[in-house]
Amino acid sequence: MPVVHLVRHGQASFEAEDYDVLSDLGRRQAEIAGAELARRGLREPLVVCGTLSRQRDTAELLMKGAGLDGRPRIDARWNEYDHIELLRRYGREPDESSADRQGFQQLLDHALTAWISDVDHGGWEGFRTGARTALEELIAELGPGRDAVVVTSGGVLSAVCGSLLSASPAGTVALHKVVVNAAITTITAGRSGIGLLAFNDHAHFTGERRALLTYR
Repeated sequence: MPVVHLVRHGQASFEAEDYDVLSDLGRRQAEIAGAELARRGLREPLVVCGTLSRQRDTAELLMKGAGLDGRPRIDARWNEYDHIELLRRYGREPDESSADRQGFQQLLDHALTAWISDVDHGGWEGFRTGARTALEELIAELGPGRDAVVVTSGGVLSAVCGSLLSASPAGTVALHKVVVNAAITTITAGRSGIGLLAFNDHAHFTGERRALLTYR
């Protein structure tokens, strides 16, 4: 059966002027995730990513770490939502009181819950459906004997996995909160349909590499 590995991008530049740039740590995380995927012995892997810089750079570094040639395929359906616009719509923009990661996460959790629950005007369903459709089309293309690696973001991961688990808005936000940078989520497809085999696997950032583990 085909196997799809969804990889969250490496750590971006949270406090920099341009968030959509991998930090030095994020670049290292991407290379290690690639080495971990190589260890798993992927079958002729097709690598796909969104259009965001942090996703594309992670994909390229991951491929280098995995010893894979070529360039990743680009598909905008794997892009993250605009978190700044989301905060404006359902809460407030980050300020000095939310400059730390914990304060920012609380604001984002509130806004994301409101967005998912807003069935009339929020657009969450379109976001979730786009990612789920991209996954289904990718699986259909792979066939039974090939794997894929998709480099995406935490919101997309929580949307896809929440859909597979029939999670409530609160459950989807709970998934979103714990997604680790460059963690690997594994999805399989067989006669019974698409299933979530492993969520947020970050064993490659434990032990001596524990200091490389980040959530934002």
